[in-house]
Amino acid sequence: MKEMSATDVLHALEQQQTLHIIDVRTTEEVAHGKISGAVNIPLHLLEAKLPDLSKQTPYICVCHAGGRSAQATQFLTQMGYDATNMTGGMLAWEGPTE
Repeated sequence: MKEMSATDVLHALEQQQTLHIIDVRTTEEVAHGKISGAVNIPLHLLEAKLPDLSKQTPYICVCHAGGRSAQATQFLTQMGYDATNMTGGMLAWEGPTE
């Protein structure tokens, strides 16, 4: 499974790289703040949302601590998507939130 640290994600965003971030936390968790531009698809809805995702787009999966995003990354990879887990989740995130 591909992984990327929260610091590396932050640096990529600061360098204005285009990242496609999927936040797999619940809507209640996301209401407390998410990475700017991240799309909230709670883990339990990910399979239903596959038609909305592109297999040509690399995705970075994020959750609270890294466990659910690892599950999402493994699932997406098995389904043929390019997915990377952000290790440490939002607990490791030191950048701005919206």
